[in-house]
Amino acid sequence: MSSDLKLYLQLLWQSVLFWSVVMGLYSIFRYYGLDEEVGFTVIEEYSGNQGTLRALMGFTTIGMLIGVLYASIDFLFEKFASNKLSLAYGLIIRTFLYFSITITIFTVVMELFSEIYGINLNTDRGWWRENKSFWATILYIVMASFAFSFIKIATEKFGKGVFLKMLMGKYKNPQEEKRIFMFLDLKDSTTIAENLGHFKYSQFIQDCFYDLNEVVPKYDAEIYQYVGDEAVLSWPYKKGLANNNCVDLFFAFQQKKQSKSQYYLDKYGIVPEFKAGLHGGVLMVTEVGVIKKEIAYHGDVINTSARIQAECNKHHVLLLISEKLLQDLRISTHLSTKFLGSVLLKGKQKKVNIHTIDKV
Repeated sequence: MSSDLKLYLQLLWQSVLFWSVVMGLYSIFRYYGLDEEVGFTVIEEYSGNQGTLRALMGFTTIGMLIGVLYASIDFLFEKFASNKLSLAYGLIIRTFLYFSITITIFTVVMELFSEIYGINLNTDRGWWRENKSFWATILYIVMASFAFSFIKIATEKFGKGVFLKMLMGKYKNPQEEKRIFMFLDLKDSTTIAENLGHFKYSQFIQDCFYDLNEVVPKYDAEIYQYVGDEAVLSWPYKKGLANNNCVDLFFAFQQKKQSKSQYYLDKYGIVPEFKAGLHGGVLMVTEVGVIKKEIAYHGDVINTSARIQAECNKHHVLLLISEKLLQDLRISTHLSTKFLGSVLLKGKQKKVNIHTIDKV
């Protein structure tokens, strides 16, 4: 299964599940027991348990279709247009597409249920303009969309599973976790910045990190933070080891940049090259801040990872890894390793054995 298909299917099931539940709940809120309330007049088709069941089936079907089509729009938009349009234009285009699709879905489902159950529902052209129930449903969908967007943004900000743990208060007190960290830094950044100037250099870094973000989800990585021209990536220990994710991501990022080498040469006159340091182990994670909350990692692992990356220039290599982490990996046959010696990293009292990894 290709990585793009995997990402689409992941987005698809989340969207279908969310919208099916949301629209199913709406049908219950909207129609259940209304015929028993004083002052309400309910059309026969939606009265009683049978009518409630019909409404539930109809709105759940609408939710499933909305989930499929909204997920498809989001996937295609993120893949082909998100880096070319401003946030405002992107929002306007998506809103227009969502609204048009919602009208189409409602029309199709209403016609379908009219045929199946013999219900007289108005689906004439422009039916939705004066239909108050439709506009009430649209308002509900808009509010649900905000909730869904908030959940997605929070998940992207804190990483998969972390947002839910924060809601549950897991990180209010420091917790011990075993993780892998990669410090990824632009090589010769000072020279490049001087040659390009601050404005074009900023665009250059933006393009580099956009390419990195296309690679990251395919290797189950989380972006912990950006610091200038440096990105800090992280994995739960087992996920980082699985399929050599923590190593293969680096080479996939290299390949991504090489495939766009002509673009970088035409726009900036240089193809970016990054160096990386990898290390893993046990450290502490906790929630910090009040005005701006963040998840912070504390411990020797993250400091050692940064120090290992700083050794790349000295040894004239692009990727360094600690021996401790390397021993837990199953290096693929397309990769080769080389022991570079024991180094006393800044701030440490004991030497650390480091290796480089390269493609065969």
